[in-house]
Parts: sequence; structure tokens; C-alpha cells
Amino acid sequence: MELEQRPEIEALMAERRTFPPDPAFAAQANAQAGLYEEAERDFEGFWARLARERLAWDQDFHTTLEWNLPFAKWFVGGKLNIAYNCIDRHVENGLGDKVAYHWIGEPGDTRTITYRDLQREVSKAANALKELGIGTGDRVAIYMPMIPELPIAMLACARLGATHTVVFGGFSSEALAGRITDAGAKLVITADGGWRRGKPAELKPAVDHALRETPTVDNVLVVRRLGEHANIEMVPKRDHWWHEIVDRQSEDCPPVPVDSEHPLYLLYTSGTTAKPKGILHTTAGYLLGAGYTHEMVFDLKPDDVYWCAADIGWVTGHSYIVYGPLANAATGIMYEGTPDSPTWDRWWQIIEDYKVNILYCAPTAIRAFMKQGEQYPAAHDLTSLRVLGSVGEPINPEAWLWYHEHIGNSRTPIVDTWWQTETGMILITPLPGVTTTKPGSATFAFPGIAADVVDANGEAVPLGGGGYLVLKRPWPAMLRGIWGDPDRYRATYWGRFPGMYFAGDGAKRDADGYLWLLGRVDDVMNVSGHRLSTIEVESALVDNRAVAEAAVVGKNDPITGQSIFAFVILRGGQVGSEDLARVLRDHVARVIGPIAKPKYLMFVPDLPKTRSGKIMRRLLRDVAEGRPLGDVTTLADAGVVDVIRSNTGKTEE
Repeated sequence: MELEQRPEIEALMAERRTFPPDPAFAAQANAQAGLYEEAERDFEGFWARLARERLAWDQDFHTTLEWNLPFAKWFVGGKLNIAYNCIDRHVENGLGDKVAYHWIGEPGDTRTITYRDLQREVSKAANALKELGIGTGDRVAIYMPMIPELPIAMLACARLGATHTVVFGGFSSEALAGRITDAGAKLVITADGGWRRGKPAELKPAVDHALRETPTVDNVLVVRRLGEHANIEMVPKRDHWWHEIVDRQSEDCPPVPVDSEHPLYLLYTSGTTAKPKGILHTTAGYLLGAGYTHEMVFDLKPDDVYWCAADIGWVTGHSYIVYGPLANAATGIMYEGTPDSPTWDRWWQIIEDYKVNILYCAPTAIRAFMKQGEQYPAAHDLTSLRVLGSVGEPINPEAWLWYHEHIGNSRTPIVDTWWQTETGMILITPLPGVTTTKPGSATFAFPGIAADVVDANGEAVPLGGGGYLVLKRPWPAMLRGIWGDPDRYRATYWGRFPGMYFAGDGAKRDADGYLWLLGRVDDVMNVSGHRLSTIEVESALVDNRAVAEAAVVGKNDPITGQSIFAFVILRGGQVGSEDLARVLRDHVARVIGPIAKPKYLMFVPDLPKTRSGKIMRRLLRDVAEGRPLGDVTTLADAGVVDVIRSNTGKTEE
């Protein structure tokens, strides 16, 4: 499949406004333009210098990189412990009283956790794990809401050299069982439940159901979060209350030094048909990549309050709520709830209350806020914000500009980042204070990263061309494989283009060399031989002031191969009609070209999204084709698809 260079797919890059760095910001920025040159001159030496400067080693490494394509080993011979690097060394350096997390529960309860608190609680939790038979090399499954015990559990595993696999709390018991079994987990750490839009949401029953199918688990450790609001059963000898076993443990638990390549965690990525892939991340390279990008990309200062509004169940939370920020002794916000509970100004109230300096969130959230209107952020003092970030999918220029104006007060730099579960760290991003940004473009590869855009033959495309995003050399935080399946790893990521990692995403590079991510290649539609990216059509729709959000999929068509089916959410006060549908079709035709005009357009009240905010276009394709729905267990609201199915607002050109 080749992303052809055609005029109609220039729409995403039609945004001509540029935003150069503010001189005052640039003068104090962490990142400097010289990083690119240093990293290119000797990329192994670049990472080796950073590894020795930024990490505390029990034993120094003797070899920076062993590269036996596609298998990498970084910082060979080194030994260290991630929990020590994320907690103990900061306490030893006089930062014990610094806040690690301001935690905010959805009902309004709060906790403030310092680095000394974290050291104590992680040590006690690690001792409890030892009592339950967990040691170096064992696997532990974690299935929890967004409560402080979640990062504490992860760090307790890391302290012992046990490998954790965090399973997102929105996954079904079947999905949980499959991950437990594939990982061979001996222990599950969970909670009775958490709070979701003002209601208790139980988790423990899903664990009970999953364990009927999993032979490897000996014990379950349960945090009491809901208390009397949960109706759960505790299985004798197998299930243990966190507060009963952890609270009585010693606060002394020496961290276990492990090899640089020791498995830190598995994180499973879902496939539409194939079984989930257990992405393996190891210790030293991952920590270096997450920590260094966190400091440079977000221009982190010692006194900053930083908020990554993701869920720890996804890689964004692993790298940029837990490991990266804690490696940098950052103060972070951790929030249990949703953006709309109890009202749509919840985030802005938190930013005002805690004087948040850095916000990192998904374009889906930004578009949802756009739909509600700027009156919500306008009612709060957001002047503490200094850097804004975007993650999860390409951001429409219109959403970028709204974010810039209404959240950043037209002054804060926006870092639009691209990376994946597999990459472990941000790979394509502006550097605040260095990079002139363009709304909708993730700009350039991070220093030391060799990204390219190639055609179907693996040849680099010229400036202005489009194709496939690839990575041409290893990087420290890269996945080390798929758990238990090296052949699948080789075929999935390295089989398409010899010698290159294929990310699965399409991209274009404009005349200035800026990268524009076009989404997954399976989100590229073929309409009468013209290859159109869903994100391009969505951007054109959202560019119309009547539209708050849009999702586009390809629908099989006997004449054109595929036709375009658009699902559109209107802004408040707008009413869907045949006339408005005609206006929107004509608008897309003007922005992109007649070939991009949606044949089908449906006005919908909402879109099917995961709890992390990603639109599940797979389900929209099912709706468009009239097929039975695929797996809906990860949806934040499974009823959304039924509402869309029953919607009579579909128009056809």
C-alpha cells in the first residue's frame, strides 16, 4: 500500500501559520539546538553520556549498544535499580519532602505524597510482595484504578526486580485472563474498584472471573477503595487486603540491582483479530529514554507541577506519569476521574487549584472541550500553564489552535508528540524554546532518533511526499520484543522494510522537512484509486465552525472501492440537517478536493472512545458496513454505539 503524492492530501499541511519560540522562553529552555548535532555526530556516545550523567548505577556498563537486528541490548554489563533511581536517590539528595504526587480522587478526596512517603510505601509494598512469594524475575499483573497504590505497586515490583504487567481497568475479565496467562503472572494486584462519573465501578469481580481461567496465580492483593460501596468476595488464603498485609511490613527493603536488560514490564497492545502482543520493555534504556524526553520535551523545571492526564494503564501513563517524572524528581498530578465529572470545568479547576505548569493530554479531550465551549476554561485562572502537550493521535490544526488560544492564552508552546507503546519514549516532537511549530505537525525527530518517510519500496520520499514512517536505527527505550514470540516481533515490526522498524503509521514531510502524522495505514482510504487519510478528512470537517468533532472511516463501495463515511458531532446550538450535511460536504471538497467529499455523513451525539480517549474507528467501520460489532469491552461508554446505530441522521450524497 503506497501513500501517493496527490494534491488532495496536502490539506492537512495547508495550515500556513507558524509559531516561533518566544525569545524569553528560549533563553531559559532546557533543550538547545546543539543537541541535534551532538546526537547525529555520535548517537551511541550521546546516549552513553546521558546514561552516565542521569542514572545511578550499581555497576557501570562496558558496552553502549549491541545491535543484532532486530534485537538490541543497551548499556551492556550495567546494573541498577529503577525504584532507587526514581525514589531513594532523591531522598538521599535532600528531596524527601518534595511532593511526588498530588492525588485527586473523583469524589473530591485528596492525598499528597512526598518522595519520602513514596520510599516508605514502596518498601512496605515490596516486603508484602516478598511475603506473598514474589522475587526477581517473577511476573505480577496489576489491574487497578487511578489511585496512588497503582504506581506504588509498579515501583514495588521494580524494587524487587519483578516484572509487572499493568492491565487497564477498563478491560474485560476475558482480556485480563488472557494477559495474566500469557505473562505467567503469579500475583494479581487489584482494588475493590474505583469511582467513575460519580458512581462506584467494581474491579475485583472481574479478577475473580478471570482467575477461573488462569492457572498461574497464587495470590491476589486487594486495595480497599470503595469500601462499603463495593459488594465483593474475598477468597480465603488466595485474597489479601492491602491494608492488612502491607501496613504491617517493615519500611526497610533494599532495592535489588538488576541487569540493564532485565525485563521491567510487559504492556499488551490489542489487535482487532490477533491475540494481544506483550510488548517487553527493559530497565536502563527505558528509564533513560523516558526521563530524558520528559525533561527536554516538557522543559521541566525543579518547581514545576506537571500533569499528564492519561491513565497509567496505557504506555503514556507508564512513561510520563510514573517512570519519567519520578526519575526527574518531578511533582505530578494524578487524577482518578474524567474531564466531565462533575462538570466540564473539572480539569481547569484542578489546574487553578494546584497551579499546574505543564499539561499533557489527548486531542480527543481537547476536541471534547471545544465542543463544550471556551466559557469553561475562561472561568478559571490558567496563567500558571507554561507548556502544553498533545499525545495519542494526530491533532487537527483547528484543535491545536483552540488549545493554544483558550488553554495556553496564546503564549505557551505546544509539544505535539508522536510515539507508541513499542517505542517507550517520545520520538517525534518539537523542543520548546527551539522549534518553530506548525499547528498539526509533530515537527521533527527527537535528537538521536533516525526517522524517515519511505515509499512502498523502502526508498526515502522527497520533501513534500508521503509514505510510511520508519525508524532506521535503535533507540534506548525501544521494545526488546514480543513476550515469548521473537518470530512475531521480527515479522510485525521489521518484516515490511529490511533493516527498518515500521511503525504502522503513514506520514508526510512538507517542503520544510516537518513531519505530519497521518494515522495508522489501515486508516488510509482508497477512493477510486486516490489514497486519502482519515485524519485529513476529519481535519477538514473540524475546520468548519459548526463541527466539534468528526471521525471518518472507509466503507466498501462496489464502484469506487471505498467511499467515505463521516460521523460528525456538532457544536452546541447547531442542528443536523440535509442542508448542513451539504454544506459540510462542500466544505471538505473545497479544503481537500471533490474526491474527498464524504458519500455518507451522519450527525451523532458522541463517538465510541476508549477510557484513554482514543476513537475506536474499528467499531465505526462495523457500523458503516452494517456488521456485528467487534469487541466493545474497552469502551468508556458501550451504549454509544447503540445510539449511533439507531441514529436516523445519516445522509447520503
